[in-house]
Amino acid sequence: MTNVEETASAEIASRIKREAKAAGFSLVGIAPAARPDTLEFLHQWLAEGKHGEMGYMSRRKDAYAHPGGVLPDVCSLILLGMNYFNEPDSNKKIGEIGQIAKYASGSRDYHDLLRKKLKQLSKVLHELVPGCKSRCVVDTAPLLERDFARMAGLGWFGKNTMLINKQKGSFFFLGGILTDVTLPADQPHETSHCGTCTRCLEACPTDAFNGPYDLDARKCISYLTIELRGQPIPNTLRPQMQDWLFGCDVCQDVCPWNRKPEITQEADLVPDLSSPRDAIAFLTISEEDFQQRFRKTPFSRTGRDGMARNAAIVLGNVKLEESIFALEAGMEDQSEIVRGACAWALGQFSNTQTREILARRKSLEKDRIVLNEINIALEF
Repeated sequence: MTNVEETASAEIASRIKREAKAAGFSLVGIAPAARPDTLEFLHQWLAEGKHGEMGYMSRRKDAYAHPGGVLPDVCSLILLGMNYFNEPDSNKKIGEIGQIAKYASGSRDYHDLLRKKLKQLSKVLHELVPGCKSRCVVDTAPLLERDFARMAGLGWFGKNTMLINKQKGSFFFLGGILTDVTLPADQPHETSHCGTCTRCLEACPTDAFNGPYDLDARKCISYLTIELRGQPIPNTLRPQMQDWLFGCDVCQDVCPWNRKPEITQEADLVPDLSSPRDAIAFLTISEEDFQQRFRKTPFSRTGRDGMARNAAIVLGNVKLEESIFALEAGMEDQSEIVRGACAWALGQFSNTQTREILARRKSLEKDRIVLNEINIALEF
């Protein structure tokens, strides 16, 4: 613990907040290091298996109990929000097939962008309090960021589990700086402003909400397209994915608090249209080209095979004749996950051309899972 006088502590907090706004953060607040209010709910959620294949969450469940597991002797947490909203349809070219979540539309991975800005703020803190300890976090540490952001006054939990701010809505990233300096905490946001509204729950394409504040990640399109790696997306959920290639914004798009969102001013978060980002492009891209174009973007988390799988499902849902050639080529992909998704997609067309393609591939395919996908597709 690094001791500073109360007056100096208030001045430090004020300086950090000014620097945060100058760095492009639209929200900033301070919370005390304490046991998160939602810890018991998290443990119950994990026990019910609603985290799906995100095993890292269950493996680290005890670490979420206190931020001291992230930074020993932590006294305060500085929570920051950065807006990422961009205009509807500005993240795709005319004629491109498929939707990408707004947060992933920029040219740079937000982790890298926020981490750089957080380190700059942390440097200011160390100049003000020489010898203090700090750690910057963006998503990857065992820390319930939204809970501490609520404690820091940044917003309240919406029924879709997103943190919502009255002025900024919910289209913002969260990052934090943990420090052993005791800083004056801001007033926590104790009130919900959702009222009787349930638009987010009703709009979910896959019916992933069991009720308010209760999301089953195993049915969430963001989970299915990003976190579910190395395996097929469950057959029953594929049609409900609609044309979402990566992530999903539906439960945020319908929220009344996002009616007038701010447009991001961060150049790295402005939609990057220099590389094709439609379903056919993602299905046909090579591993080498994928790494060259998307290595430092959010798409790298899903990987080339995951994006190609997602693309095939989108093409099966959209059912444009122009995509049949790409799906046929995808039946020769090196990944059985991609081949299986292409078989399913071809089955959605249910015409003579696609049935002939599937029949030819059936005689050549060796993988049991892909063969099963082909057989099911031929039954349509």
